[in-house]
Amino acid sequence: MHEIRADAPRQPLLDSAVVALRAPTQVWSDRDGSIGSQPVDGIYHGDVRHLDRLVLTCDDSDIEVIGLSRDGADRIIVEALLRGIDDVGADPRVRLVRERTVSPGHVEERIRVISRVRHALGTSLRLRARADFSSLDRIKAGQGSNGSGVLEFSASDVSGRATSGGAPSRASFHLTAPGAQVVDLAGDEMELSWTVRVDPLGTWEASWSLSLDDDSLVVHGAATPSPWDAIDVAALTPAAHPRLGSWMRGALDDLAALRMTLPDAPQDPFYAAGAPWFFTLFGRDSIWAARLTLPIDASIAASTLRVLARLQGRTRDDATAQEPGKIMHELRSTALELPHEGLRLPPLYYGTVDATPLWVCLLHDAWRAGMPESEVRALLPALQAALHWVTGTGDSDGDGFLDYVDRSGRGLSNQGWKDSGDSIQWRDGTLAEGPIALCEVQGYAYEAAMSGARLLDAFDQEGSAPLRAWAADLKERFAGAFWVTTPEGTYPAIALDAQKRPVDSLTSNVGHLLGTGILSAGDEVRVADLLLGTTMSSGFGIRTLSTAADGYWPLSYHGGTVWPHDTAIIVHGMLRAGLLDHARRVAEAMVDAAEGFDYRMPELFSGDSTRQASAPVPYPAACRPQAWSAAAAVTAWSALTQERVHP
Repeated sequence: MHEIRADAPRQPLLDSAVVALRAPTQVWSDRDGSIGSQPVDGIYHGDVRHLDRLVLTCDDSDIEVIGLSRDGADRIIVEALLRGIDDVGADPRVRLVRERTVSPGHVEERIRVISRVRHALGTSLRLRARADFSSLDRIKAGQGSNGSGVLEFSASDVSGRATSGGAPSRASFHLTAPGAQVVDLAGDEMELSWTVRVDPLGTWEASWSLSLDDDSLVVHGAATPSPWDAIDVAALTPAAHPRLGSWMRGALDDLAALRMTLPDAPQDPFYAAGAPWFFTLFGRDSIWAARLTLPIDASIAASTLRVLARLQGRTRDDATAQEPGKIMHELRSTALELPHEGLRLPPLYYGTVDATPLWVCLLHDAWRAGMPESEVRALLPALQAALHWVTGTGDSDGDGFLDYVDRSGRGLSNQGWKDSGDSIQWRDGTLAEGPIALCEVQGYAYEAAMSGARLLDAFDQEGSAPLRAWAADLKERFAGAFWVTTPEGTYPAIALDAQKRPVDSLTSNVGHLLGTGILSAGDEVRVADLLLGTTMSSGFGIRTLSTAADGYWPLSYHGGTVWPHDTAIIVHGMLRAGLLDHARRVAEAMVDAAEGFDYRMPELFSGDSTRQASAPVPYPAACRPQAWSAAAAVTAWSALTQERVHP
């Protein structure tokens, strides 16, 4: 039996942490605003945690938190009491309010002591902070801090910088606290103190601000307002759907905070995948988030397409998984190393099998949604290259299906959206062996070929007839190779394994086939009915794996949990397939889940059913906000307020 050491590093849990963010800066804290009690806590800028401790105390009173509110994605307000300096009445009369706001490269906090006591009050507030400069991947791996911050003090502020081998790195910060005195400064820790004097029935105020810098950043925050800042969400959502309106408001605010740009293309925003670990460009995630939000905004789809086209593969490189025409997977300033998972992903990594056909599908959908023809025409060379990869290079073994295999030995073993090591398994729980051809990727490829053909025809380009012939052949071969019959019914297998055997577990992957065109209309109904059955639908969304599979566990990352974006993609496909009743049933379940998470959907949550739990059970390590989880609100809105989403 494999024994796990009690002190083995573990990924930090996130469900009880509070986050305020505006890409590429994020602050994770307790609900009282303090930083340092949880492994994830810290002030991050890009892929570096600049401070891992920041605690406010009062010399003469405990700070007792009575409330926390979130004012958008980038601002939190903490309400607390200072009963140690209050009078003896039953009602609390001395409050402390912290208002924290995050913007790109900047964090500021306003502190107020508000008194209804009829005499003057005096005390001291202290702010204790510690510099860190640890890498994000080290924190994600549960290895804790290893930073070597050095602090300096001047008359105007406290400065911190990272050190590596005795030489300063490119990450630094400046902390300014008007009116405060530096009472301690040693190594990587500092303490500031304010003398508090509150007049009778008066208010005392102070503030601190933190400016962060790292010139190695490969992604920046978007400087322009989001296109939907002026959208009246109340007008979008009928009175019959008040919860949907609450979800839409929160989701659009999170999406605005997740907008990023590349340094050389500040005019082209895209969605960062999510916080805290994926605060950067991800091919698949950024594409799906842009695609799901197309009903309210086509502009970010166009800019996402351009950003990914600039990074499109040009050559063959097994170390980075790059291939000509291939769309990248993720971008970071340094290699991502997760030693306990055996991973070392290069800064620009292409290990994804689905981003390339999805890029083509997004280009087609953005064109149909009004993307200017001149902008589409400029991307035709990238389209041709992507289609060449889909119909040729993406098939590693020549069997006619898109597949994947990690040739580097240090990359992702699974390269679809379910990219954990145990995500592709048989009904008996046995793991499938690769190269693996995922079912949904064949649907994406079919749709990409047909969509690409329409684009080529519309822009007077050659090559549409071979694409349609290739798609027709793929559809016929898919029908012959992927379908299985089990006690749960007849449905497409999740994948073909290395021996071309259909891996027979029933999964949410089959829902991604809806609306792609690779299934017949009758088969789409059969798949949709299965997904709404008790083994797949939890009542809060669609499970990633059927409860009838031996490997099912409601808290398994890809083996039984519910992912909001996954469910949204299924609803998106149901709408395009004309299955409006199915789509609305699932969308209502999504709204129930959103309410359970205070209208900020996490990355994923437990697959426990509504019969087992009255509210969705958190997956404790789930990231939030996530761009495609936020975008799921727009898909639910489409299902509940619109008649149909056209393919």
